[in-house]
Amino acid sequence: MARTGKNTWSLFLLLLAGIVLGSFIAHLTSGVSALSWLSFGQTFGLDTPLTLDLGVLILTFGLKIKFTIASIIGIVIAAIIYRFL
Repeated sequence: MARTGKNTWSLFLLLLAGIVLGSFIAHLTSGVSALSWLSFGQTFGLDTPLTLDLGVLILTFGLKIKFTIASIIGIVIAAIIYRFL
């Protein structure tokens, strides 16, 4: 029997695409004075990655996330598109 509900993977992929496109737009508009507000945002995470040296194996952990106005707009647009699918 086929599943008829909406797929959560499609929601995840749409949200990821919204974040990526929003970040790309924020990067492109950062130099334009009228649209520079799209690149305003907050960055959080590890500034220097954590390194675990086990002798044979070296593991490096790091994560940095930057939310911008454009990426939030991309998330909202992706959620609206998902709702109408």
